[in-house]
Amino acid sequence: MKTEERHRLIGELLRHQAEVSVEELTHACDASGATIRRDLELLATHGVLRRVHGGARSLIAGGENPGYGQRELEDQAVKARIAAAVAGLLGERELVWLDSGTTATEIARVLRGRELTLMPMSMRSLTTVTDDDPHAGQRPALLLPGGSLVPGELSFRGPLAEANIRSLRFDTAVVTPCALNLRDGLLAHDLEDAAVKRAGLESAARVIVACAGAKWNATAMALVAPLDAVNVIVTDKDLSADELAHLNKLSVEVVKA
Repeated sequence: MKTEERHRLIGELLRHQAEVSVEELTHACDASGATIRRDLELLATHGVLRRVHGGARSLIAGGENPGYGQRELEDQAVKARIAAAVAGLLGERELVWLDSGTTATEIARVLRGRELTLMPMSMRSLTTVTDDDPHAGQRPALLLPGGSLVPGELSFRGPLAEANIRSLRFDTAVVTPCALNLRDGLLAHDLEDAAVKRAGLESAARVIVACAGAKWNATAMALVAPLDAVNVIVTDKDLSADELAHLNKLSVEVVKA
């Protein structure tokens, strides 16, 4: 089993159980104990899990928000489809605000060859757009928001970032909420993230929400905005007739990825 496949399997196992042992993983991955221990140390540094004696513990089971590394392993094919659908909604030369998070990084990857101006809200998206791929062709022009970098996430936060966002008027804001439900709208796990998302959303003429089905009907601590502030939702979820009717009343278009 390749390294990437082992890491994905370990992350998947920890989504469904609180703790796994090195012995369990050696059998599941058909790998040596030394290999599994190296995997666990690496995944722990990327926020996928917490290393414990004899194995690893799930961050989700411990009541902690899963780190970027854990989320990056999840639903990769879904994120790729959503990113392609979002890119298809953006016109050339648009001024685009792009949220932080794993889905946003995938969107940045799709936008590498596009002629537009982009303000990415994470260093991960920034480096994705500016990598050395010789086939990328045209690169987006970049605006940096400033502010403080969140360790692990490498997203821009704080009053400076919010002020710089609000000083501009974007054609489109692409928002990637931590959770979405029809009652509350768009949600985030912490107040600083919600404030930055709100600043981007309120500074744009059009708001596109990119939201995988796993985040639907979920909840999180901080309110970003109600759904009537949204123009388009891009999702892989098969919405019910009632959900579609509710969104239609709010004049929210749904694009299936």
